[in-house]
Amino acid sequence: MTIGVGGSTAELELAKLADMTADVKAISLQEFNERIESAQAIMQREGIKAVYLNAGTNLYYFTGMRWGVGERMVGAILPAQGELQFIAPRFEQDTINEFMQVQGPLHCWHEHESPAQLFGEILAKLDITDGTVGIDEATAFFMFNNIRHAHPQFEYIDAKVVTAGCRQQKSDTEIALLQRAKDMTLEVHKAAARILRLDICTTEVEEFIHQAHKVVGAPKGSYFCIVLFGKASSFPHGVKDAQFLKQDDVVLIDTGCQLHGYNSDITRTYVFGEASDEVRAAWLSEKNAQQAAFDAAQINVACQDVDAAARVSLEADGFGPGYDLPGLPHRTGHGIGLDIHEWPYLVGNDTTPLAKGMCFSNEPMLVIPGKFGIRLEDHFYMTNAGPEWFTQPSHSIDDPFGYEV
Repeated sequence: MTIGVGGSTAELELAKLADMTADVKAISLQEFNERIESAQAIMQREGIKAVYLNAGTNLYYFTGMRWGVGERMVGAILPAQGELQFIAPRFEQDTINEFMQVQGPLHCWHEHESPAQLFGEILAKLDITDGTVGIDEATAFFMFNNIRHAHPQFEYIDAKVVTAGCRQQKSDTEIALLQRAKDMTLEVHKAAARILRLDICTTEVEEFIHQAHKVVGAPKGSYFCIVLFGKASSFPHGVKDAQFLKQDDVVLIDTGCQLHGYNSDITRTYVFGEASDEVRAAWLSEKNAQQAAFDAAQINVACQDVDAAARVSLEADGFGPGYDLPGLPHRTGHGIGLDIHEWPYLVGNDTTPLAKGMCFSNEPMLVIPGKFGIRLEDHFYMTNAGPEWFTQPSHSIDDPFGYEV
């Protein structure tokens, strides 16, 4: 039997877990202000007069305001010089003021009025009447469409040069939050492996993981959770029906949580029982590909070269080539931060050079159609000396969590 898999109960494992967030430090007001200064420096360099930040992670990153995306326009206009200008429905005024961290004037519109029209009026008050305006790339198309038709005098561009330009290199505080979130999820993974038993349902494991994340300090529990047994593990993001665990099944669990908005995302694959020779060989190929990607991730190396390194490793073992199956059907990794998938990406068309503070998943999943899949996912961050793991990779198929290392 695989070490660390089975032999316990949900009740016992939940009782062993404890809050891991007591000493965590959130992003300070000073850091939010520093982010604004960095964004404005990019805007001045690129000739961008203003950027619209829509409700969601970009609004939070620059202003500290948490506001969910909806059908009503809630956001902020960041000029290249000067203070933030907030925009929101009038009936949300008091709530917006309560949520505001970085301060700035709040401009409101009533339900029968046009927020797109108000958008242009705010720019005019800032003496911005022409030139280039960046739109948060996560803004709903209908909002952008209304803005550009109401104010055709501006040249509108994707604000990614500003948003990604700031967000893709994490600060020490952000890396510390990511580290703790991943530490929390790894402990949950270990506990989930121990509750496995014959005929347990994937939905029961998912519910345990959700509750376990709450116990270790994630208020909303799991941000997502994928639990797959047997052949279902060959479907990267799951199947529509629940499964029940059988002896010697491959088990793939991919889950994460959020800590002050920052995401964890870890996958472990192992066997409930004894691994066949085919599964054992594939698992080792996956581990070697993950290590090859990590080794390739050096300062100034292009993201696409990290993806290529994983594919070369897999192809040497007879998988692929490229995206062909059996093999690796998706990118090797993604950036991570306030969004679980964010720029840059470890994929063949991303030429972004790796830089200090960038954070990535490393998950060159191996899919054997009709049989099983192996995904080992850990994350790393870039230092001037190269990559550093947030969590240590799975040790072996017989001892996935390294209890006997």
